[in-house]
Amino acid sequence: MGKKEQQQQRDTAKVEAVLELIRKQNQLTVKQEKFCNYACVERFLKQKGDNVKRAAKQLKSCLSWRDSIGIENLIADEFSAELADGLAYVAGHDDQSRPVMIFRIKQDYQKIHSQKWLTRLLVFTIEVAISVMPKNAQQFVMVLDASFYRSASAFMNLLLAALKLVGDYYPGRLFKAFVIDPPSLFAYMWKGVRAFVELSAATTVVSSLDYEESLEFNDFAAYHPRGSSLRFDHSTIQSTAKIGSCSSSRFAFTVSQSFDSLKPWYLSMGDTSASKVGTTSPSPVTGQARISPLNARSFSFASPASRTPRGDAARLARKSLFPSTPLPQRVTPSVKAATPRTPRASFLQSPATFFRREGHVSRGEKSRESFVPYLKFYRRPYDEMVYRSKMRPPLGGLISIVSPHIRRRHVSLSQRY
Repeated sequence: MGKKEQQQQRDTAKVEAVLELIRKQNQLTVKQEKFCNYACVERFLKQKGDNVKRAAKQLKSCLSWRDSIGIENLIADEFSAELADGLAYVAGHDDQSRPVMIFRIKQDYQKIHSQKWLTRLLVFTIEVAISVMPKNAQQFVMVLDASFYRSASAFMNLLLAALKLVGDYYPGRLFKAFVIDPPSLFAYMWKGVRAFVELSAATTVVSSLDYEESLEFNDFAAYHPRGSSLRFDHSTIQSTAKIGSCSSSRFAFTVSQSFDSLKPWYLSMGDTSASKVGTTSPSPVTGQARISPLNARSFSFASPASRTPRGDAARLARKSLFPSTPLPQRVTPSVKAATPRTPRASFLQSPATFFRREGHVSRGEKSRESFVPYLKFYRRPYDEMVYRSKMRPPLGGLISIVSPHIRRRHVSLSQRY
Protein backbone atom coordinates (compact mmCIF):
# COMPACT_ATOMS: atom_id res chain seq x y z
CA MET A 1 0.00 0.00 0.00
CA GLY A 2 1.49 3.33 -1.07
CA LYS A 3 1.69 6.55 0.88
CA LYS A 4 -1.01 8.18 -1.23
CA GLU A 5 -3.48 5.41 -0.45
CA GLN A 6 -2.73 5.64 3.24
CA GLN A 7 -3.24 9.40 3.21
CA GLN A 8 -6.50 8.99 1.31
CA GLN A 9 -7.76 6.51 3.89
CA ARG A 10 -6.91 8.90 6.73
CA ASP A 11 -8.73 11.73 4.98
CA THR A 12 -11.77 9.54 4.41
CA ALA A 13 -11.77 8.52 8.07
CA LYS A 14 -11.72 12.17 9.16
CA VAL A 15 -14.59 13.03 6.85
CA GLU A 16 -16.66 10.17 8.24
CA ALA A 17 -15.83 11.27 11.79
CA VAL A 18 -17.10 14.79 11.07
CA LEU A 19 -20.35 13.50 9.58
CA GLU A 20 -20.83 11.13 12.51
CA LEU A 21 -20.50 13.97 15.02
CA ILE A 22 -23.10 16.00 13.16
CA ARG A 23 -25.56 13.11 12.86
CA LYS A 24 -25.37 12.45 16.59
CA GLN A 25 -26.73 15.90 17.37
CA ASN A 26 -29.40 16.29 14.67
CA GLN A 27 -30.80 14.17 11.89
CA LEU A 28 -29.80 15.56 8.51
CA THR A 29 -32.40 16.17 5.83
CA VAL A 30 -32.04 15.00 2.25
CA LYS A 31 -30.85 18.41 1.07
CA GLN A 32 -28.40 18.68 3.96
CA GLU A 33 -27.01 15.24 3.16
CA LYS A 34 -26.53 16.35 -0.41
CA PHE A 35 -24.74 19.49 0.73
CA CYS A 36 -22.43 17.61 3.13
CA ASN A 37 -20.64 15.59 0.48
CA TYR A 38 -17.02 14.48 0.64
CA ALA A 39 -15.60 17.59 -1.05
CA CYS A 40 -17.57 19.95 1.20
CA VAL A 41 -16.45 18.29 4.46
CA GLU A 42 -12.88 18.14 3.17
CA ARG A 43 -12.88 21.92 2.61
CA PHE A 44 -14.07 22.52 6.19
CA LEU A 45 -11.36 20.20 7.50
CA LYS A 46 -8.69 21.99 5.51
CA GLN A 47 -9.81 25.35 6.86
CA LYS A 48 -9.68 24.12 10.48
CA GLY A 49 -6.32 22.39 10.14
CA ASP A 50 -7.71 18.82 9.95
CA ASN A 51 -9.29 19.24 13.38
CA VAL A 52 -12.37 17.01 13.40
CA LYS A 53 -14.21 18.70 16.28
CA ARG A 54 -13.65 22.24 15.02
CA ALA A 55 -14.62 21.26 11.48
CA ALA A 56 -17.81 19.57 12.73
CA LYS A 57 -18.72 22.66 14.76
CA GLN A 58 -18.18 24.97 11.80
CA LEU A 59 -20.17 22.71 9.45
CA LYS A 60 -23.05 22.56 11.91
CA SER A 61 -23.04 26.36 12.16
CA CYS A 62 -23.09 26.55 8.36
CA LEU A 63 -26.13 24.25 8.15
CA SER A 64 -28.02 26.36 10.72
CA TRP A 65 -27.14 29.53 8.85
CA ARG A 66 -28.38 28.11 5.54
CA ASP A 67 -31.70 27.25 7.18
CA SER A 68 -32.04 30.75 8.63
CA ILE A 69 -31.30 32.41 5.30
CA GLY A 70 -33.60 30.05 3.42
CA ILE A 71 -31.15 29.23 0.67
CA GLU A 72 -33.35 26.45 -0.67
CA ASN A 73 -36.08 29.03 -1.36
CA LEU A 74 -33.94 31.63 -3.13
CA ILE A 75 -35.16 32.35 -6.67
CA ALA A 76 -34.44 35.01 -9.26
CA ASP A 77 -37.94 36.47 -9.04
CA GLU A 78 -37.03 37.86 -5.62
CA PHE A 79 -34.29 40.04 -7.12
CA SER A 80 -35.93 41.27 -10.31
CA ALA A 81 -34.80 44.89 -9.87
CA GLU A 82 -31.22 43.86 -9.04
CA LEU A 83 -31.02 41.58 -12.06
CA ALA A 84 -32.36 44.31 -14.33
CA ASP A 85 -29.71 46.79 -13.13
CA GLY A 86 -26.89 44.23 -13.11
CA LEU A 87 -25.86 44.80 -9.50
CA ALA A 88 -24.58 41.24 -9.03
CA TYR A 89 -24.21 38.57 -11.69
CA VAL A 90 -22.00 35.81 -13.07
CA ALA A 91 -20.10 37.13 -16.09
CA GLY A 92 -18.60 33.85 -17.31
CA HIS A 93 -15.75 31.41 -16.72
CA ASP A 94 -12.00 31.98 -16.81
CA ASP A 95 -9.37 29.76 -18.42
CA GLN A 96 -9.53 27.31 -15.50
CA SER A 97 -13.36 27.03 -15.70
CA ARG A 98 -13.81 29.11 -12.54
CA PRO A 99 -16.97 31.27 -12.56
CA VAL A 100 -16.38 35.04 -12.34
CA MET A 101 -18.85 37.13 -10.34
CA ILE A 102 -19.20 40.89 -10.85
CA PHE A 103 -20.63 43.08 -8.07
CA ARG A 104 -21.60 46.67 -8.95
CA ILE A 105 -23.54 47.53 -5.82
CA LYS A 106 -24.04 51.26 -5.31
CA GLN A 107 -23.69 53.12 -2.05
CA ASP A 108 -27.31 54.24 -2.01
CA TYR A 109 -28.44 50.62 -2.27
CA GLN A 110 -27.46 49.97 1.34
CA LYS A 111 -29.49 52.96 2.50
CA ILE A 112 -32.67 51.61 0.93
CA HIS A 113 -32.24 47.90 1.71
CA SER A 114 -31.32 46.14 4.92
CA GLN A 115 -28.15 44.19 5.58
CA LYS A 116 -30.10 40.93 5.51
CA TRP A 117 -31.41 41.72 2.04
CA LEU A 118 -27.90 42.48 0.84
CA THR A 119 -26.69 39.19 2.32
CA ARG A 120 -29.42 37.30 0.46
CA LEU A 121 -28.35 38.96 -2.80
CA LEU A 122 -24.73 37.94 -2.24
CA VAL A 123 -25.71 34.39 -1.33
CA PHE A 124 -27.97 34.09 -4.36
CA THR A 125 -25.16 35.17 -6.69
CA ILE A 126 -22.72 32.75 -5.05
CA GLU A 127 -25.21 29.89 -5.32
CA VAL A 128 -25.68 30.63 -9.02
CA ALA A 129 -21.90 30.57 -9.49
CA ILE A 130 -21.62 27.23 -7.69
CA SER A 131 -24.48 25.76 -9.72
CA VAL A 132 -22.75 26.61 -13.02
CA MET A 133 -19.38 25.40 -11.76
CA PRO A 134 -18.07 22.37 -13.71
CA LYS A 135 -16.79 19.25 -11.96
CA ASN A 136 -13.14 20.10 -12.54
CA ALA A 137 -13.47 23.48 -10.74
CA GLN A 138 -14.00 24.07 -7.03
CA GLN A 139 -13.41 27.82 -6.71
CA PHE A 140 -14.80 31.11 -7.98
CA VAL A 141 -13.56 34.68 -8.56
CA MET A 142 -15.14 37.84 -7.17
CA VAL A 143 -14.77 41.30 -8.77
CA LEU A 144 -16.13 44.16 -6.66
CA ASP A 145 -16.51 47.50 -8.44
CA ALA A 146 -16.03 50.21 -5.79
CA SER A 147 -16.26 53.16 -8.16
CA PHE A 148 -19.89 53.72 -7.13
CA TYR A 149 -18.86 54.43 -3.52
CA ARG A 150 -17.93 57.85 -2.19
CA SER A 151 -17.33 56.74 1.38
CA ALA A 152 -14.40 54.43 2.11
CA SER A 153 -15.94 53.20 5.37
CA ALA A 154 -19.20 52.25 3.67
CA PHE A 155 -17.41 50.12 1.09
CA MET A 156 -15.17 48.65 3.79
CA ASN A 157 -18.28 47.39 5.61
CA LEU A 158 -19.52 45.75 2.41
CA LEU A 159 -16.16 44.14 1.65
CA LEU A 160 -15.62 42.78 5.15
CA ALA A 161 -19.15 41.38 5.26
CA ALA A 162 -18.67 39.65 1.90
CA LEU A 163 -15.28 38.19 2.83
CA LYS A 164 -16.53 36.98 6.20
CA LEU A 165 -19.55 35.34 4.58
CA VAL A 166 -17.36 33.51 2.06
CA GLY A 167 -14.75 32.55 4.64
CA ASP A 168 -17.21 31.16 7.21
CA TYR A 169 -19.81 29.45 5.05
CA TYR A 170 -17.97 28.83 1.76
CA PRO A 171 -14.46 27.78 2.90
CA GLY A 172 -11.94 27.04 0.19
CA ARG A 173 -14.21 28.45 -2.52
CA LEU A 174 -12.61 31.86 -3.11
CA PHE A 175 -9.72 31.92 -5.56
CA LYS A 176 -9.30 35.68 -5.99
CA ALA A 177 -11.18 38.82 -4.96
CA PHE A 178 -10.45 42.04 -6.86
CA VAL A 179 -11.43 45.48 -5.58
CA ILE A 180 -11.67 47.97 -8.46
CA ASP A 181 -11.27 51.75 -7.98
CA PRO A 182 -12.00 52.10 -4.24
CA PRO A 183 -12.25 55.54 -2.57
CA SER A 184 -9.02 57.37 -1.78
CA LEU A 185 -9.02 56.60 1.95
CA PHE A 186 -9.71 52.91 1.46
CA ALA A 187 -6.01 52.05 0.98
CA TYR A 188 -5.12 53.36 4.46
CA MET A 189 -8.07 51.61 6.10
CA TRP A 190 -7.35 48.34 4.32
CA LYS A 191 -3.70 48.47 5.40
CA GLY A 192 -4.77 48.53 9.04
CA VAL A 193 -7.56 45.94 8.76
CA ARG A 194 -6.14 43.33 6.40
CA ALA A 195 -4.07 41.67 9.13
CA PHE A 196 -7.32 40.62 10.85
CA VAL A 197 -9.13 39.44 7.70
CA GLU A 198 -8.87 35.74 6.94
CA LEU A 199 -9.11 36.10 3.15
CA SER A 200 -6.87 39.16 2.86
CA ALA A 201 -4.20 37.17 1.02
CA ALA A 202 -6.67 36.45 -1.80
CA THR A 203 -7.88 40.07 -2.00
CA THR A 204 -6.22 42.50 -4.42
CA VAL A 205 -6.87 46.22 -4.88
CA VAL A 206 -6.66 47.29 -8.53
CA SER A 207 -7.05 50.60 -10.36
CA SER A 208 -8.75 50.60 -13.74
CA LEU A 209 -6.52 53.48 -14.91
CA ASP A 210 -3.65 51.01 -15.22
CA TYR A 211 -5.47 49.25 -18.06
CA GLU A 212 -6.47 52.20 -20.25
CA GLU A 213 -4.11 51.17 -23.05
CA SER A 214 -4.48 47.40 -22.65
CA LEU A 215 -6.24 44.92 -24.93
CA GLU A 216 -8.32 46.27 -27.78
CA PHE A 217 -10.90 48.21 -25.80
CA ASN A 218 -9.25 51.62 -26.17
CA ASP A 219 -7.90 51.07 -29.62
CA PHE A 220 -8.92 54.08 -31.72
CA ALA A 221 -9.10 52.10 -34.92
CA ALA A 222 -11.40 49.55 -33.32
CA TYR A 223 -14.15 52.12 -32.73
CA HIS A 224 -13.82 54.03 -36.01
CA PRO A 225 -13.16 52.11 -39.25
CA ARG A 226 -11.32 55.14 -40.66
CA GLY A 227 -9.35 55.73 -37.51
CA SER A 228 -6.08 54.69 -39.04
CA SER A 229 -6.54 57.08 -41.98
CA LEU A 230 -7.15 60.05 -39.67
CA ARG A 231 -3.68 59.79 -38.17
CA PHE A 232 -0.55 61.36 -39.65
CA ASP A 233 2.01 58.77 -40.64
CA HIS A 234 5.33 60.45 -41.30
CA SER A 235 6.80 57.27 -42.77
CA THR A 236 4.55 57.54 -45.83
CA ILE A 237 5.90 60.97 -46.86
CA GLN A 238 9.31 61.35 -48.42
CA SER A 239 10.96 64.32 -46.80
CA THR A 240 13.05 66.78 -48.87
CA ALA A 241 14.23 68.75 -45.86
CA LYS A 242 17.19 71.06 -46.05
CA ILE A 243 19.26 72.68 -43.35
CA GLY A 244 17.25 75.52 -41.80
CA SER A 245 13.94 74.73 -43.48
CA CYS A 246 11.49 71.94 -44.20
CA SER A 247 9.73 71.63 -47.56
CA SER A 248 7.54 69.16 -49.36
CA SER A 249 5.61 68.94 -52.60
CA ARG A 250 2.81 71.16 -51.28
CA PHE A 251 4.32 73.49 -48.66
CA ALA A 252 7.49 74.90 -47.12
CA PHE A 253 8.08 75.69 -43.46
CA THR A 254 10.96 77.40 -41.64
CA VAL A 255 11.44 77.55 -37.87
CA SER A 256 12.51 80.93 -36.60
CA GLN A 257 14.95 81.16 -33.73
CA SER A 258 13.36 84.38 -32.42
CA PHE A 259 9.77 84.05 -31.28
CA ASP A 260 7.41 86.73 -32.52
CA SER A 261 4.08 86.83 -30.66
CA LEU A 262 2.41 88.78 -33.45
CA LYS A 263 3.65 86.74 -36.41
CA PRO A 264 4.95 83.39 -35.22
CA TRP A 265 4.49 81.93 -38.71
CA TYR A 266 3.93 83.19 -42.23
CA LEU A 267 1.03 82.24 -44.49
CA SER A 268 1.40 82.60 -48.25
CA MET A 269 -1.14 82.06 -50.98
CA GLY A 270 1.55 80.87 -53.37
CA ASP A 271 1.94 77.31 -54.54
CA THR A 272 5.55 76.19 -54.94
CA SER A 273 4.80 72.62 -55.97
CA ALA A 274 5.87 71.22 -59.29
CA SER A 275 2.63 69.39 -60.01
CA LYS A 276 -0.28 71.62 -60.97
CA VAL A 277 -3.86 70.54 -61.47
CA GLY A 278 -5.69 73.76 -62.02
CA THR A 279 -4.71 77.15 -63.38
CA THR A 280 -1.02 77.86 -62.68
CA SER A 281 -0.54 81.22 -64.36
CA PRO A 282 1.56 83.60 -62.25
CA SER A 283 -0.13 86.48 -60.54
CA PRO A 284 0.76 90.00 -61.75
CA VAL A 285 1.07 91.20 -58.15
CA THR A 286 3.13 88.57 -56.36
CA GLY A 287 4.76 86.91 -59.33
CA GLN A 288 3.73 83.46 -58.04
CA ALA A 289 1.01 81.06 -59.01
CA ARG A 290 -2.16 81.68 -57.07
CA ILE A 291 -3.76 78.77 -55.25
CA SER A 292 -7.17 77.88 -56.63
CA PRO A 293 -9.72 75.30 -55.50
CA LEU A 294 -8.54 73.10 -58.36
CA ASN A 295 -4.84 72.96 -57.62
CA ALA A 296 -4.69 73.24 -53.82
CA ARG A 297 -6.08 71.11 -51.02
CA SER A 298 -4.95 73.39 -48.18
CA PHE A 299 -3.03 76.59 -47.51
CA SER A 300 0.76 76.56 -47.69
CA PHE A 301 3.25 77.60 -45.06
CA ALA A 302 6.18 79.39 -46.62
CA SER A 303 9.42 80.80 -45.30
CA PRO A 304 9.94 84.58 -45.09
CA ALA A 305 12.33 84.36 -48.07
CA SER A 306 9.68 82.89 -50.33
CA ARG A 307 7.12 85.27 -48.87
CA THR A 308 9.15 88.36 -49.81
CA PRO A 309 7.61 90.03 -52.92
CA ARG A 310 9.73 90.74 -56.01
CA GLY A 311 9.73 93.44 -58.68
CA ASP A 312 6.84 95.88 -58.71
CA ALA A 313 5.19 94.05 -55.88
CA ALA A 314 8.12 94.97 -53.61
CA ARG A 315 7.40 98.69 -54.00
CA LEU A 316 3.74 98.14 -53.28
CA ALA A 317 4.58 96.09 -50.20
CA ARG A 318 6.79 98.84 -48.78
CA LYS A 319 3.88 101.28 -48.93
CA SER A 320 1.49 98.85 -47.29
CA LEU A 321 0.14 99.33 -43.78
CA PHE A 322 1.92 96.36 -42.17
CA PRO A 323 5.69 96.24 -42.70
CA SER A 324 7.34 92.95 -43.45
CA THR A 325 9.13 91.16 -40.66
CA PRO A 326 12.93 91.07 -41.13
CA LEU A 327 14.67 87.75 -41.49
CA PRO A 328 16.39 86.44 -38.37
CA GLN A 329 20.13 86.18 -38.39
CA ARG A 330 21.49 82.70 -38.79
CA VAL A 331 23.61 81.73 -35.86
CA THR A 332 25.84 78.70 -36.05
CA PRO A 333 25.56 76.79 -32.78
CA SER A 334 28.83 75.89 -31.15
CA VAL A 335 29.28 72.20 -30.49
CA LYS A 336 30.78 71.40 -27.13
CA ALA A 337 32.76 68.29 -26.54
CA ALA A 338 30.84 65.80 -24.44
CA THR A 339 32.65 65.27 -21.17
CA PRO A 340 32.26 61.85 -19.53
CA ARG A 341 30.20 61.85 -16.33
CA THR A 342 31.80 60.72 -13.13
CA PRO A 343 30.26 57.44 -12.02
CA ARG A 344 28.23 57.54 -8.84
CA ALA A 345 30.04 56.27 -5.78
CA SER A 346 28.94 52.87 -4.59
CA PHE A 347 28.52 54.03 -0.98
CA LEU A 348 25.89 56.58 -2.09
CA GLN A 349 23.61 53.85 -3.43
CA SER A 350 20.88 52.25 -1.37
CA PRO A 351 21.81 48.93 0.30
CA ALA A 352 18.61 47.46 -1.15
CA THR A 353 20.16 47.51 -4.62
CA PHE A 354 22.68 44.87 -3.63
CA PHE A 355 19.91 42.41 -2.71
CA ARG A 356 17.68 43.12 -5.69
CA ARG A 357 17.37 40.17 -8.00
CA GLU A 358 17.31 40.37 -11.74
CA GLY A 359 13.76 40.15 -13.08
CA HIS A 360 12.30 41.08 -9.70
CA VAL A 361 8.59 41.99 -9.94
CA SER A 362 7.01 44.33 -7.41
CA ARG A 363 3.77 43.62 -5.61
CA GLY A 364 1.90 46.23 -7.64
CA GLU A 365 3.00 44.67 -10.92
CA LYS A 366 1.96 41.22 -9.71
CA SER A 367 -1.51 42.44 -8.76
CA ARG A 368 -1.85 44.21 -12.10
CA GLU A 369 -0.85 41.11 -14.05
CA SER A 370 -3.17 38.88 -12.01
CA PHE A 371 -6.20 40.96 -13.02
CA VAL A 372 -5.44 40.98 -16.75
CA PRO A 373 -7.29 37.66 -17.47
CA TYR A 374 -10.42 39.05 -15.76
CA LEU A 375 -10.40 42.48 -17.37
CA LYS A 376 -12.60 41.31 -20.22
CA PHE A 377 -15.30 40.20 -17.75
CA TYR A 378 -15.16 43.56 -15.99
CA ARG A 379 -15.57 45.54 -19.23
CA ARG A 380 -18.04 43.23 -20.90
CA PRO A 381 -21.54 44.78 -21.03
CA TYR A 382 -24.18 43.15 -18.88
CA ASP A 383 -26.97 41.11 -20.48
CA GLU A 384 -29.81 40.04 -18.20
CA MET A 385 -31.09 37.30 -20.50
CA VAL A 386 -27.65 35.71 -20.78
CA TYR A 387 -27.32 35.68 -17.01
CA ARG A 388 -30.79 34.23 -16.49
CA SER A 389 -30.05 31.50 -19.00
CA LYS A 390 -27.22 30.28 -16.75
CA MET A 391 -29.49 29.76 -13.75
CA ARG A 392 -30.62 26.24 -12.99
CA PRO A 393 -33.85 25.33 -11.25
CA PRO A 394 -35.01 26.43 -8.78
CA LEU A 395 -32.69 29.47 -8.71
CA GLY A 396 -34.01 30.78 -12.01
CA GLY A 397 -37.61 30.88 -10.77
CA LEU A 398 -40.56 29.96 -12.94
CA ILE A 399 -38.68 30.76 -16.13
CA SER A 400 -36.13 28.03 -15.49
CA ILE A 401 -38.62 25.52 -14.07
CA VAL A 402 -40.82 25.57 -17.16
CA SER A 403 -38.66 24.11 -19.92
CA PRO A 404 -38.70 26.02 -23.23
CA HIS A 405 -38.98 22.68 -25.07
CA ILE A 406 -42.46 22.15 -23.63
CA ARG A 407 -44.87 23.85 -26.00
CA ARG A 408 -48.63 24.01 -25.95
CA ARG A 409 -50.11 21.62 -28.47
CA HIS A 410 -52.66 22.81 -31.00
CA VAL A 411 -56.21 22.04 -29.88
CA SER A 412 -59.04 22.07 -32.37
CA LEU A 413 -62.39 23.73 -31.71
CA SER A 414 -64.14 20.37 -31.38
CA GLN A 415 -61.74 19.26 -28.61
CA ARG A 416 -62.13 22.45 -26.56
CA TYR A 417 -65.84 21.95 -25.87
